[in-house]
Amino acid sequence: MPLMPGAEPYHHDAGPVGVLLCHGFTGTPQSLRPWGEFLAGHGVSVSLPRQPGHGTKWQEMNRTRWEDWYAEVEKAFADLQGRCPDVFVAGLSLGGCLALRLAEVHGTAIRGVMTVNPSIANDVPLLKLAPLLKWFVPSVPGVAGDVKKAGVTELAYTRTPVKAAASLPGLWSLVRADLAKVTQPLLVFHSTEDHVVKPASVAIIRARVPHATIEELSDSYHVATLDNDADRIFAGSLDFIRTHASVPLQRD
Repeated sequence: MPLMPGAEPYHHDAGPVGVLLCHGFTGTPQSLRPWGEFLAGHGVSVSLPRQPGHGTKWQEMNRTRWEDWYAEVEKAFADLQGRCPDVFVAGLSLGGCLALRLAEVHGTAIRGVMTVNPSIANDVPLLKLAPLLKWFVPSVPGVAGDVKKAGVTELAYTRTPVKAAASLPGLWSLVRADLAKVTQPLLVFHSTEDHVVKPASVAIIRARVPHATIEELSDSYHVATLDNDADRIFAGSLDFIRTHASVPLQRD
């Protein structure tokens, strides 16, 4: 199925330190590409895959589940690990949840985790009805485009596919249950005003991963990687990688 222009995956080989970037639910690599390009420009190898069902039509996404999205980032992680001795994982929204799951599963094979407004809790009342709604309603209004900065557009579906959404609670429950396994350094960027993911997710991370560093973003909404605080996220993540990598970045 044809891709939306701009929804293509992004990859860059730069050196022995790599980062896997995971985009969010109904989103595309476009929301993280500026982040990936920034890191690539500073000597980081970058893998930013497109998850199944994303970047085409929401109807196609209804044929996918969280296991499909996780399998894609697992595949990308294995490929990056084969080329880079140091691998970091990162993600926006549900991509942050996928990054945390990778950290839980792979332990010390991952040097550190960076998330932006991660989603690990069901704080949308409508989603509680998704297992029933999926038999009657194929989609509901989307949640994309929560950006404060004027003139910026997130490339994502304008509809939320209900069958796909109905699989989310299974992933959230799994990730929450294993949060104690996230022993790697963890950096969380959290928008104080987010109209998509409520504060519950970050509150859970604070309570269960006490070594996590939480950076509050006061001038961005949910898609902070495209918003007013993007430069702060990019620079902070680069400092985080430099601090926790076992080898210098190629351009350092």
